Amino acid sequence: MTRIVVLGGSFGGLTASFELKRLLGGRAEITVVSDLDEFVFIPSLPWLSLGWRSAKDITIPLKEILEPKGIIFRHEEVKGVDADSSKVILGSGGLPYDYLVIATGPALAFGEVPGLGPDGGHTECIFTLPLAERAKKAWDRFLENPGPMAVGSVQGASCFGPPYEYAFEIDAELRRRKIRHKVPMHFITSEPYIGHFGIGGFGASKRWLEDEFAERDIKILANRAVEEFTPGEVKLKDGTKIPFKLAMFAPAMKGVPAVAHLGNPRGFIPVDERMRHKTHKNVFVVGVAVAIAPPEPTPIPTGVPKTGFMTVRMALAAARTIASEIRGTAMPGPYEMNVLCLMDMGTTAAYMSAKPLLPPRQETTLKKALWARWMKMAFERYFLFKMKHGLSNWP
Repeated sequence: MTRIVVLGGSFGGLTASFELKRLLGGRAEITVVSDLDEFVFIPSLPWLSLGWRSAKDITIPLKEILEPKGIIFRHEEVKGVDADSSKVILGSGGLPYDYLVIATGPALAFGEVPGLGPDGGHTECIFTLPLAERAKKAWDRFLENPGPMAVGSVQGASCFGPPYEYAFEIDAELRRRKIRHKVPMHFITSEPYIGHFGIGGFGASKRWLEDEFAERDIKILANRAVEEFTPGEVKLKDGTKIPFKLAMFAPAMKGVPAVAHLGNPRGFIPVDERMRHKTHKNVFVVGVAVAIAPPEPTPIPTGVPKTGFMTVRMALAAARTIASEIRGTAMPGPYEMNVLCLMDMGTTAAYMSAKPLLPPRQETTLKKALWARWMKMAFERYFLFKMKHGLSNWP
């Protein structure tokens, strides 16, 4: 029996393991290893940070959904990967594999900017469930005595969507509470211009977001690098100082230490068009762990985002390639780097799609509409149902 180990229990890891089980059945022993014991619907973390969702609304225990489907679940931290001997290193010992799927997500590099992050720093983050729950407590304290806010992304960041959503949602919530006039807001980003997103812009995203932020009285500081965060102040490298009572910033990301040695200097791992490692042919990589070169140099370093939509498509491409090799059938088509994104704006939302993700593009769509917000809320329920029941072949 072929032994397949999947590292990670989020979008990529679950999709890959469910698809492998669907395609291979009893021909493979599939083991999922994760240091987390539950699946978290990460796109809803901005909502959770404002009290619009609770943890129980957007989480599913991994053991409950994996083991009934015949997939082994090991709740352990991965210490390393010995790709030469095809073995995952765990605290409890070695775990051999015939195929490995790396879906570990990123390590958050708070330490690259002084004062960044909630642990020993002065800013909040909404990229993980514990961090978003902590941000919710900071938000509750802020509401007792509101003041200036700073939201954005530091140099080297690649996940730009959540700060945009957070800024729009904060604005909407403050207006609902009728205290928006008490909260001056600055949006500070390392992108060369607002709406760049690390991908060279998205159609008319620059002009559109400039107008949207102007209508909401959110001041934009683009193409800026942060020198440091001190209590109550952002110090930019150009000498600008912005005060805050609450700050939420996206950090840069790196590869997870256990697998970073398989990748580039930042720890992200190069793959081919079927998500296969360039050197170790029985290793596949999906999601944020994948190395994608930026489409253009920027004055301040930015990375390329890897969305949940992209991660799922990568995971399906990897799983179907592995299954085809084991069954001896024709290879599936390569992964196509297209993207579809729903960006919540508090009272409305934006629908964005691109084929391919990086320019020049064949197709680009950018629309603001209330139906896009309904679509995002419906997708949350749909995807949680899909993962709970292991329906990886559903669209």
